[in-house]
Amino acid sequence: MRRLALTGLAALALAGPAHAARLTVVPQVFSPHRTHALLSANLTVARRAGIRLATLRGRPLGWIERPARRRTFAVGWDGRLNGARVHDGAYLAELVYRSTVLARAVVRIDTTPPHLFELAATDGTTGFEGDTPLLTTISPNGDGFRDAANVSFTLREPATVRMQVTRTVKKPVVIWQNTLRFGRGRHTITWAPQSLNPRTYLVRLRAVDAAGNSITYGAPNAFVGRYPRGPVVRVQGIDAAFTRPSYAPGDLASIRVATDASSLTLRVFQSGPEKVVTYADNQFAGVELDVPPVQADWTHFRDAPHTISFRVPNVASGLYYVQLGSSDGRIGYAPFVVHPVTMGSTSRVLVVLPTNTWQAYNFQDVDGNGYGDTWYAGPPNRRVDLSKGYIARGVPPRFYRYDLPFLHWLYWSGKSAEFISDSDFDTIASGEDLARAYDLIVFEGHEEYVTPHEYDVVQRFRDLGGNLMFLSANNFFWQVRKTGQVLEKIGEWRQDGRPEAALIGVQYRANDDGQHQGDFVVQNSALLPWLWAGTGLADGSTFGAFVGGYGIEIDALAPSSPPGTIVVAQIPDLYGPGITAQMSYYELPNGAKVFAAGALDFGGSATFWPVKHMLDNLWAQLSVP
Repeated sequence: MRRLALTGLAALALAGPAHAARLTVVPQVFSPHRTHALLSANLTVARRAGIRLATLRGRPLGWIERPARRRTFAVGWDGRLNGARVHDGAYLAELVYRSTVLARAVVRIDTTPPHLFELAATDGTTGFEGDTPLLTTISPNGDGFRDAANVSFTLREPATVRMQVTRTVKKPVVIWQNTLRFGRGRHTITWAPQSLNPRTYLVRLRAVDAAGNSITYGAPNAFVGRYPRGPVVRVQGIDAAFTRPSYAPGDLASIRVATDASSLTLRVFQSGPEKVVTYADNQFAGVELDVPPVQADWTHFRDAPHTISFRVPNVASGLYYVQLGSSDGRIGYAPFVVHPVTMGSTSRVLVVLPTNTWQAYNFQDVDGNGYGDTWYAGPPNRRVDLSKGYIARGVPPRFYRYDLPFLHWLYWSGKSAEFISDSDFDTIASGEDLARAYDLIVFEGHEEYVTPHEYDVVQRFRDLGGNLMFLSANNFFWQVRKTGQVLEKIGEWRQDGRPEAALIGVQYRANDDGQHQGDFVVQNSALLPWLWAGTGLADGSTFGAFVGGYGIEIDALAPSSPPGTIVVAQIPDLYGPGITAQMSYYELPNGAKVFAAGALDFGGSATFWPVKHMLDNLWAQLSVP
């Protein structure tokens, strides 16, 4: 009704006395929060005149510009009378001489943004189970079923609306946008993407009215409760995940699957032995097991998740995955670890896959608020669900860069090892049990998050003479509590009196997200000639240029490092004076030998010279008591 009043008052504004005077207001509709209104008038002769504000019925409210003798007016008005702000609404600005109104103009104060009422997102069908008015699921594969998201809203005043579709990590990154001008009423903006990674996408809408008032829907960070909620679109592929990180051969496992494909083909692969290099973070390329593919009719489960049973094959310990494919080309992966039935029965070397860290860096948005369910999305998140599927079609974060190269080196060089996930430490009673089964434990990846029990048994294993190899950096940094399949971040281990350098030899020093990479410089080679055997490296030699250098996160010695810890190579001043990455090695009187790489991405170069030779040498030295 307030907009309609402006049209109805046009004649009134021009119906002043027949004096040669004119009053203009620019802009006619304004928000004092954003700008001032300019009131201008010209008289044929100088008069003692002023400008006052009146109601639409002509009742005076107060002076905008008190009477004074003048011929012209140019007044910037801030929407206040006698220091008090005038309420939103339509008014008359009157040019007054004595008791006579010489001219009038309508002015409207509007400080209220153009809200998007009944904001909702739909896929044009009955929806997928779990969808809400602000969460819709689409699968844009061109089959005419859930191919597009429709975002609808009602405006009670004209406004310009910009819709942005964003991909979130810690903040939104725009991948698509459209800006349209709408009048009053119900409106819809359609987003019909084509090739996109399955995940949720936050829709942010900004509406601006004629007065410049604006409102934005969709949070700029993970504190979603602090801002007007924006719609979320879940682009669905074949979302699949095992309900636990690991199983023994023969176990009956469960896989949760969410897809609207009409049929699925399930095949089983082992990751690592394949002679194929993967260069994408959403792909696996393993060796298929001699297990017949399973065809599954999915026509009854296109509108809701469904759980299927899976018998773990009788295979060697390692990392495996189920590949689920559909006729339209969509692929999803469900990785799982096969742990040994009896520890140490096939190898005296144990490889720990960093499943806690994988899930900590997994930005899968299960609750559908537009941000990943991980503390890396923002401070509101303190917990991580170990059973949720990975966001990149099911592939663990950064797997092909940090973890897969080690698996390739292991299998390509004919080594033998047993594998466990972080969760499997729950079933290991003590360090004594580990020491009876293994001579060497390899932490091949970024082992950042560990429970008190895992820390205890690994430290006890070392104290009993067991050997450790850390091929990344920033290991054993955060203490987490595990309840069921949920991790909760507690705090830094060093703040709890257990600095990680006392176990590892070095500890987390700095991080610059990979902005600076550097080459390691060999030192103290005479103290560990076996480490450099066959590499041709000696003190002062460098390595790392072949992979663009090392860095991202780095470790360095600390006062808690065991006595006699040797820096075998370092990247001097990588992040500034004194901020140096250090590769270390130490031995204890009980015979324990511990190597730490000191750079996050060291293990990612496991198949390149000279690192593959260094790993051969480390394996030969540490895999025996």
